[in-house]
Amino acid sequence: MKKDIIDIKAEEQCEIYGFIETIREQKTMAFIVVKDRSGSVQVAIEKGKCKEFDESIASFTKGSFVRIKGKAVSAEQVRPHKIEIVPSEIIIESIAQSMPIDSESSSELKMDYRWLDLRDEKKRLIFEIRTYVEHIMREYFIEKGFIEIHTPKISGQCSEGGAEVFGLDYYGQKAYLTQSPQFYKQMAMAAGFEKVFEIGPYYRAEKSFTPRHTAESTCVDFEIANITSHHDIMDFEEGWIIYVLQKLKEKYGVKIKEVFGVEVKLPQDKIPRIKLCDVFKIFKEVYGVETPEAKQLDLDPDAEKLICEYSRDYLGSELVFITDYPAEARAFYSRKSDEYESMSLDLLYRGWELNSGAMREHRYDKLKAQIEEKGIDSEKMAGYLEFFKYGCPPHGGIGFGIDRFISKLLDLVSIKESIFVFRGPSRLVP
Repeated sequence: MKKDIIDIKAEEQCEIYGFIETIREQKTMAFIVVKDRSGSVQVAIEKGKCKEFDESIASFTKGSFVRIKGKAVSAEQVRPHKIEIVPSEIIIESIAQSMPIDSESSSELKMDYRWLDLRDEKKRLIFEIRTYVEHIMREYFIEKGFIEIHTPKISGQCSEGGAEVFGLDYYGQKAYLTQSPQFYKQMAMAAGFEKVFEIGPYYRAEKSFTPRHTAESTCVDFEIANITSHHDIMDFEEGWIIYVLQKLKEKYGVKIKEVFGVEVKLPQDKIPRIKLCDVFKIFKEVYGVETPEAKQLDLDPDAEKLICEYSRDYLGSELVFITDYPAEARAFYSRKSDEYESMSLDLLYRGWELNSGAMREHRYDKLKAQIEEKGIDSEKMAGYLEFFKYGCPPHGGIGFGIDRFISKLLDLVSIKESIFVFRGPSRLVP
């Protein structure tokens, strides 16, 4: 009976499927290491015992896929499991050609052969961890009474007002790949769903070649109704992300430390909240860094890194909320707290922004006015504005970049490593 390699015990009959990882030949014996997703095991083949086995040995190449039946026997000298398999049947399912990449290949060449690159146990572990993270994120939402929605990825309107979108022809009409499910989350609020979430793709036509940008990414969105400010959003997100980190630490903390060399750390207390205007005061008072007024609308990558270092060193948290961004720097649907500031938030983690969020403007007249203030033709946003004509509760939410989260959680070199197949300005294969 087929078994995962990790579950094989000595003195039992077994059947395994896997890739040939290494081949070692001696005068009278051949040894191959076969690997499946659970681990690897040595197969010891006696030469001259069976003509079919000798033919198989001659055909073996690294990466070939084999099916082997046999008996597992104790072998104290074989690490790590101290067993090996003596085969009774060997079937070569697929012969591998010479491998086009190895551990020394460039990152771009590895991306060309991503499926081969992912045979690496460490890289497969990234996606095992990611699967668990998405599971416990979804678990938290469901326990809190959220409804999961799946919004359209083709839309006739641009959620960010038309910037950085992929356009396409939709049966003769102009359409776009959605930058986020923002409009549809708000539609769910107008429908009375009150609490919704989605885990799905984002598309942004950014010509950025940084370790954290991608044209196609996966994000976790949530939207909640009946809030009074953006602090209600942060209260919920704080509970959610700490729950995720706690569960992750319990299940994978030791392995993450062992394989990736980083610790899963939780905030000592709550996640700090720092108003944007206070960030620049901290930079001046603590680090002697002056920030020109023209650059105080947002945080650039260096500023994000510095405020995360401050939060870690002085506040005991690798996570930090930055709040109350100037209204002119945020999207038209962000609700204003006054003429200058918006009820907005970003969550930063180990130097990167993970999500943006805000309380939304849900009042039709004010929302229409804010659209026009941004220089957007409100007539082109008529379909979106319809959501707010017939009553809508106050609401808000976030869009959380899970690709970035996994990258920072595991201290990966680039977001490319946390995405199954990466898409960017110069990559459309495999």
